[in-house]
Amino acid sequence: MFEELKEEITVNRLSEKVNDLLVRFEEMKSQNNTLRQEVVTLKAQHEAKNIQIEKLEDDLMNKDIESDDILSKIEEVLKR
Repeated sequence: MFEELKEEITVNRLSEKVNDLLVRFEEMKSQNNTLRQEVVTLKAQHEAKNIQIEKLEDDLMNKDIESDDILSKIEEVLKR
């Protein structure tokens, strides 16, 4: 009788631990999905910022070219 009771207690403890592990597993799965979505969002934001930076760099390069052209024209006029 004592052995049966001991086995039942052991089985109950194991069952509780397995249930706890299952709950933690589901929580971790949910957290993992949330983090995956956050990573996807951050990657998209990063790509958008990279595109914006490239556009600004192109604009800056064009402005530099324009200012060089204007400076050249001014120098030509001053040489006359």
